Amino acid sequence: MLERQNLKAHPRETRGNSPARALRREGMIPAVLYGRHAESRMLSINAHELQLIVNKTGAHQVFVNLETPEGPPKFAMLKELQRHPVSGNYLHADFYEVAMDRKIRVMVQVLPTGKAIGVEEGGMLQIIRRQVEVLCLPHAIPETIEVDISHLNMGDSLHVTDIPLPDGVEIPHGTNFTVLTILSGRMAGEGEVEAAAEGEAAEAPESESEG
Repeated sequence: MLERQNLKAHPRETRGNSPARALRREGMIPAVLYGRHAESRMLSINAHELQLIVNKTGAHQVFVNLETPEGPPKFAMLKELQRHPVSGNYLHADFYEVAMDRKIRVMVQVLPTGKAIGVEEGGMLQIIRRQVEVLCLPHAIPETIEVDISHLNMGDSLHVTDIPLPDGVEIPHGTNFTVLTILSGRMAGEGEVEAAAEGEAAEAPESESEG
């Protein structure tokens, strides 16, 4: 299941640009926690600790246990993270408190395992989507979803509805698209030739202008 990262949060009383700049000078950033049935709360968090969590997860969506002095940790999803356009430093974070008894939509990485028959015979694995959206309770969010592709031949494709899902995890109704496909050796070769031709065409105007 998805690993929950702990993040300390402190109540914040002030708002505005000046107090926010003062927080950032101390290595903190302003944050807000809100939820479906919860009042918005102003918080401050350590920017470096948040960066470590974001870097560690490497995921499309980040979940944390927000620890405050006022009560038990709040399980929350990082909804928005504002960065400085030049330095990239964190400026502000929005967290959404997740109700543990309600299913949520999350993006989960798909990890192909095994070596496809078609690849063994000279084909090429083409990954079209590395993540899929699933619907599940917060405690059932999978870290990743592994799918065995060893049975796929050249020309075969794997769709969302072909992915085996853990218990309690489902694909939202009406969702289906190609996740990966096994290209034949001929198709893979044509793609390489086409890419090379496009590269030559892109370089041609530059060489003419230099002359």
